[in-house]
Amino acid sequence: MISKDQISALILAGGRAQRMGGIDKGLIPFHGKPLIESAIARLKNQVGPILINANRNITKYASYGYPVLMDETVDFSGPLAGFSIGMKNCKTPFLLTSPCDSPLLPTDLAAKMVVELESGPFDLVYASTKEDNGKIWAQPVFCLMRSSLEDSLNTFLATGELKIDRWFQALQSSTVIFDDAQAFANVNTPEELQALEEATQ
Repeated sequence: MISKDQISALILAGGRAQRMGGIDKGLIPFHGKPLIESAIARLKNQVGPILINANRNITKYASYGYPVLMDETVDFSGPLAGFSIGMKNCKTPFLLTSPCDSPLLPTDLAAKMVVELESGPFDLVYASTKEDNGKIWAQPVFCLMRSSLEDSLNTFLATGELKIDRWFQALQSSTVIFDDAQAFANVNTPEELQALEEATQ
C-alpha cells in the first residue's frame, strides 16, 4: 500500500487567470482567506511534502513555508509545465496534483487515487466527476502519477504539445469517478467565486 509519505502534492498556481482579469487566482480571497490556503488545508493530511507551482508573487507563496517552483518555460504553458517542474523537484515516488482554485477538493482524493493506481499496471490516475444528469467529466488536473514519468512528459512537451489528455493517452492511465461534482468546482470568473461562496455559507 502506498503511504501518504510516499506522495508529494503539487498545487498548481502558475496560470494567467485571464478570465479573472489576470489576478493571481491562488491569492484571491474565498471566505476571507486566499484560495491557496484552502488547497493546503485540504491536502496537507493526505500527503507528505507539499510543493507550490507559481510564476508570480513568489514571496507571498513562499510565506506558507513550502517550496515554490516556477515553470521552466516563460509562456504560461499550462498545467503540464507545472507537472514537469513538479516531477523534477519531487523527492517521493508519487506526485498528486491539484489546482489552487478548487477550495472544496476532496479530503479523500489521495486515498481513492491510490486504490485505483494499485489496482492495475497504471502510470497515472486522474479524477472524473459524475454530474446530476449522469454525464462523466474528466478533471485531468487532479491526478496521481508516478514521478518517474518526468522523461515521458518532457519528451511529449518537446514536440510542442500542451494538451493534458493527449499525454494521458500515451500512458497506462485510469480514472476515479467522484459523485460530488461540487468538490471539484473551480473559480474562473468573479461570478463563479461569488456563487461558490454563497453555496458554501
